Amino acid sequence: MSAKYYAPTGGHPSQEQLLTDRAIFTDAYAVIPKGTMRDIVTSFLPFWDKTRLWVLSRPLSGFAETFSQYIMEVSPNGGSERPELDPAAQGVLFVVEGHATLTVDGKEHILNEGGYAYLPPNTNWTLHNKTDDMLRFHWIRKAYEAVDGLDMPEVIITNEKDVAPTVMPDTDGKWATTRFVDPTDLRHDMHVTVVTFEPGAVIPFLETHVMEHGLYVLQGKAVYRLNNDWVEVEAGDYMWLRAFCPQACYSGGPGPFRYLLYKDVNRHMKLRPFS
Repeated sequence: MSAKYYAPTGGHPSQEQLLTDRAIFTDAYAVIPKGTMRDIVTSFLPFWDKTRLWVLSRPLSGFAETFSQYIMEVSPNGGSERPELDPAAQGVLFVVEGHATLTVDGKEHILNEGGYAYLPPNTNWTLHNKTDDMLRFHWIRKAYEAVDGLDMPEVIITNEKDVAPTVMPDTDGKWATTRFVDPTDLRHDMHVTVVTFEPGAVIPFLETHVMEHGLYVLQGKAVYRLNNDWVEVEAGDYMWLRAFCPQACYSGGPGPFRYLLYKDVNRHMKLRPFS
């Protein structure tokens, strides 16, 4: 699969541009179109040099509560020696543009486009852009839910092109998921995958489930059913779904429709409020 992913570049619209866009926030889902990712809505983080970010999602009471997702933009010679300040946070990095130098426990790794890294809590890692080009990557964070009797997961560093997609049954290969983690490995309480639909492929029923989702469209376009609405989405758009939001999609082409997907998995439902 050729990897050419969409990554925002910021900028600012002219005064002549219409206000009309596809951004929407409901009590069941949100759509954040690529056109909203402008300079004016970027943020900065402590101990990150020459870096800004777009916050796509964060825990919200009464909405999606398990994760946050950023698009990080690191300029040449930028990066961080102290990237993660929360010792309970695990993270997934997915590179959509450029080359990241990721150092884990003193060992250096180069993440190119399609590069994936899973970083358990308390991992000793740093990240820098040692090239002359811009680096952009997704950073998905979740507080790890430890279980007595289960070990902590190990670091995983790979690239999408090195992972064989798993084809959904009875789809003639038109719907496939690139899984970086074994779904039966119960040490993991979140999965981040790449989902691919060939033109004409569909999710043929309204999925309604407990898992929260973040879906960033890497390539292509489609119509997505979110709760009661059909919404057009394209590369660079982000969909944020709370638990039990009905969902389906139809990929109309002309090329593949692909997205980066987050979901929370493999844990009991909490029966008491967080302390």
